[in-house]
Amino acid sequence: MMKQILFAGVIGLFLTLVGTPLLIKLLARKGYGQYIRDDGPREHASKRGTPTMGGIAFILATIIAYFLSKVITGYPPTFSGLLVLGLMAGMGLVGFLDDYIKIIKRRSLGLRAKAKMAGQLIVGISFAVLALMFADNRGNTPASTKLSFVQDFGWSIGPVLFVVWALFMILAMSNGVNLTDGLDGLATGAATMVFGAYTFIGVWQFQESCANAQTLTNPAACYEVRDPLDLAVVASALMGACFGFLWWNTSPAKIFMGDTGSLALGGALAGLAICSRTEILVALLGGLFVLITMSVVIQVGSFKLTGKRVFRMAPLQHHFELKGWSEVLVVVRFWIIQGMCVIVGLGLFYAGWAAKK
Repeated sequence: MMKQILFAGVIGLFLTLVGTPLLIKLLARKGYGQYIRDDGPREHASKRGTPTMGGIAFILATIIAYFLSKVITGYPPTFSGLLVLGLMAGMGLVGFLDDYIKIIKRRSLGLRAKAKMAGQLIVGISFAVLALMFADNRGNTPASTKLSFVQDFGWSIGPVLFVVWALFMILAMSNGVNLTDGLDGLATGAATMVFGAYTFIGVWQFQESCANAQTLTNPAACYEVRDPLDLAVVASALMGACFGFLWWNTSPAKIFMGDTGSLALGGALAGLAICSRTEILVALLGGLFVLITMSVVIQVGSFKLTGKRVFRMAPLQHHFELKGWSEVLVVVRFWIIQGMCVIVGLGLFYAGWAAKK
């Protein structure tokens, strides 16, 4: 069964390594280049015209890798896996429309704010409602109406509040990745690390599933998660696809992921967190996205309340660029921060299991 994870990761990696250059040629031929803000760091002006909407490459690679791994190993898809892939593709479609309008109308703003929000709400609500259906023979649905950290805890918040909570998570993660996507390879590399963490979490939850409680060494800490192994397959496909895309997206980037990619990655992260019952833990596992989002909140809040800016520029990565750090230096140091967040997050996940011994 574990072969699915290996196949999904390797196929996703291969498809983006080989497929991304073809997408770059296609986008360049059509003139679909990135619009660069005039008020950004001056060094970014040279990036004007670099092909964007590269998210298409890893969205397609992930979906193909997932289904090919199923065909090769003979295991059927699960509702949890399909829902996370659907959320990723749906958010990617909203981002694609946004990118496409920016390119066609040659402006920095794509979809109008209301239209973009409406698209995200439709995709997010559809995911949240469907995630509470399709119970397995143990009564587990893909998502739970309880809040979760390393496992579910507390009382049920009911289906209506759950949908609101899920929407908040999806919008927060999507916009977090979107804000982080401003330097070559930064968001792609950071997301790859989080998907690696979710591959491990899925495998661990599968091995310590309550369905096998009779044979476990620590049955009190077993996990009630529907389809944990399949969530690991999805995470592995995403990790492989992002790794291959990073080859072309790292400095100097030959292609940008665009909103197509950033909204899709945010949706996938939120979907994995909700379905693996690690909703609050994802704020630590994806700590860099939270940190960068908070820098924008602090900057805007400070300016409105006091008229003063805390950072030279927000999001945070541009602040350090304006302080004189090179783009590559910012990216590598931010990756180190993200790596530490993943290590601490996985440590807490394991501690949550070990504490119940």
